[in-house]
Amino acid sequence: MSTPQRLYFMRHGLADRDAFTGGDDYLRPLTDEGKRRIEASAELMAQMQLGIDLILTSPLTRAEETATIVARHLGLTGALLMEQELGFGFSTAGLNRLLKAFPDAKRLLLVGHEPGFSQVIGKITGGSWVVCKKGSLARVDLRSGGRPRGDLVWLIPPRLLAR
Repeated sequence: MSTPQRLYFMRHGLADRDAFTGGDDYLRPLTDEGKRRIEASAELMAQMQLGIDLILTSPLTRAEETATIVARHLGLTGALLMEQELGFGFSTAGLNRLLKAFPDAKRLLLVGHEPGFSQVIGKITGGSWVVCKKGSLARVDLRSGGRPRGDLVWLIPPRLLAR
């Protein structure tokens, strides 16, 4: 029996809406504390040896910064791609398109936003109620077959991941 495809969902780190003075929310960056926490999370992710072979990130600045930090710690800077699907409005249809576009990625890290991540994880795991806090990391093992269906193996909240 083959190993199931694993999806890792990581919500971007802390990005303070109130302190951001820019007009375009797409450009809102991580805060200094957000960067520090993602650095710590990425160090732990490297120790976990997750075997990630591809990182896809939302084009929004805070997600791209999160993904870049993680990719550096995992030695995957050459396996980091920006995907519009992961921006606002991420859905199961978007996940389907990504899985079809990258069929060889067996351990795929997606970096993005709420509420899309929680909704998608809930739908593909049969109605789970999930909340992805900023900086959290979830693992879903997909079952073989048509539409993505899987099992939520774990969800690590940021307070544990960024210890």
